[in-house]
Amino acid sequence: MCYNGQMETAETTDYYKILSPDFPEWLDDYIRTRELQTQKYISMTCGTIYSNLFDSHVFYSSLDHSIGVALIVWHFTHDKKQTLAGLFHDISTPAFKHCVDFMNGDHLRQESTEDLTTKFIKQSRDIIDLLEKNKIQIAEVDNYHLYPIADNDTPRLSADRLEYSLSNALFTYNLLTLEEVKEIYKDLEIETNESGEPELGFQTKSLARKFVKITSKLSNIYIEDKTRFSMQFIADILKKLKDAGEINTETLYHKKESDIIKIIENSKYKTVWNAWRNAKKINVSKEKPKNVYYVHQKTKIRYIDPLCNGQRMSKICQIAQKSINKNLSYDMDNYVYLDFKLEK
Repeated sequence: MCYNGQMETAETTDYYKILSPDFPEWLDDYIRTRELQTQKYISMTCGTIYSNLFDSHVFYSSLDHSIGVALIVWHFTHDKKQTLAGLFHDISTPAFKHCVDFMNGDHLRQESTEDLTTKFIKQSRDIIDLLEKNKIQIAEVDNYHLYPIADNDTPRLSADRLEYSLSNALFTYNLLTLEEVKEIYKDLEIETNESGEPELGFQTKSLARKFVKITSKLSNIYIEDKTRFSMQFIADILKKLKDAGEINTETLYHKKESDIIKIIENSKYKTVWNAWRNAKKINVSKEKPKNVYYVHQKTKIRYIDPLCNGQRMSKICQIAQKSINKNLSYDMDNYVYLDFKLEK
């Protein structure tokens, strides 16, 4: 089956079939638009896939993620507007994803590029034509925050958080098998949360506990020393190239990550870039290191405290509460570095 203008791997196709056995064929025309196809060249790992510091070598793209979110929303709502809001939610994501938030000084919220969603939709004649054909207004699909099933506030479970949790656990970090993904997903239903809003929740406590354990492991990966270092390192190189006029904002939105990497490798930052790419271990210190490039900052903590039969897992399961508390107390006070300097 063709989901995004190219044949998916058998495993990705099987994964999508779990998310929505009845694939909405009408969605294909939107997926094939140039603006969404650009997302095919952006890795969900925010560039960390390019370094030997990380075990993952599976390229799961921002487009793959967006399709997955749309399929989850469709499966639970069968509402075209909500589904499209899910599909479009990362349409304004630049190369290296949240590294650009780091570059913009938004490492704690990581939302600095979201305001461009409306602009990207409006500038696409193909998307506008499709919306008009389906009698859908831009304002009904350009903000997935309007739909609680698609997106909601941390630590609630939304289609967005569910998709990147499942796909990261399955494809990127090998924490779940396809059968385990299916088991978890089939247990989900729409419940009503403490705010009276619809929210995805579990029917079976043991599966909810398993999900919390997996997402807690992922949460640590997202904020661990080598991840924070790598994202800030990429951000600083992009900023230096931008300040030097070697790239600009348009480059980040219209070039493939592989193309930008070629620019880096042809710049004076080639040596440090290759040192990071080939590194096997990160250095950590409580004391400020001298004469090396280092990172010393906190970042956004991504964690999920899902509902199970209308109650938060942290309230009804001590194991879940312990896992979540461990995420929230993660030590990010270390100085993290590799043995090189970053030229001005």
